[in-house]
Amino acid sequence: MLKRTVTAALFALALPFAPAMAQDADTVVAKVNGLDITLGEMITMGQRMGAEGQPITADDATWQMMLDQLVRQTAVASAKGDTLTAADRANLELQRRAYLASAALEKVAEPEPTDEEIKAAYDKYFGATEPKTEYSAAHILVETEEDAKAVKAELDGGADFGTVAEERSTGPSGPNKGDLGWFAADQMVPAFAEAVQAMEKGQVSDPVQTEFGWHVIKLNDTRTAEPPKLDEVKEQLVQQVRRDKVDAEIERLVTEAKVEKTEGLDPKLLENAELLDAE
Repeated sequence: MLKRTVTAALFALALPFAPAMAQDADTVVAKVNGLDITLGEMITMGQRMGAEGQPITADDATWQMMLDQLVRQTAVASAKGDTLTAADRANLELQRRAYLASAALEKVAEPEPTDEEIKAAYDKYFGATEPKTEYSAAHILVETEEDAKAVKAELDGGADFGTVAEERSTGPSGPNKGDLGWFAADQMVPAFAEAVQAMEKGQVSDPVQTEFGWHVIKLNDTRTAEPPKLDEVKEQLVQQVRRDKVDAEIERLVTEAKVEKTEGLDPKLLENAELLDAE
């Protein structure tokens, strides 16, 4: 909507300058060293500014400001002349392809997904999700088994778990009393997950070794996590449908493209930046 509004406003603004002529994107609004600045460039500039959060007011001051920027840019660009190096040509071509690719994919992603597409995405990503157990636990991480046994003995003697974690734990959760929050078993390394799954609420484990060191774990609570409702994840699904369409279109175009690779080129040519200096 913003693009259409800006486009219409700039077209309307151009009319007083040439009332007898039909305006189109190629209408020349200025020349700089023989180079045309067109109405299409003005409109596109306005769209970009709007997309970047700079509101556009269709008045003479805005028109002159935008035109002045394009005049300055064109004047500086014209200093380059018509002589382009290999680096110039390569950069311009990369930018051209990136723009065209982006424009093509925007058309694919632009349509609002239908309710059927959103439901299909929900079924794909959440439909087969079984309720899973989540765990709330804390741990005290130390370097050796001896240290872990000493911590366990201290806790068995009545010491407060959180206090000991703050004092002894070497892990990042130590300052937070060892709290790890809620997690599913598959989010933890196997030995830690197996220990937690075998524990009862409120239980403190014997020392458990993982690749990170030795843990003494306290299981605070468990809960069953259900898949989210469709309405709760609808916005994420809308974006996912668009991403899936874009990915499918990229795959289709690449698969159908006729690709001919030049064989035998030495990868070390990538280091030959001098090639870019040639005209």
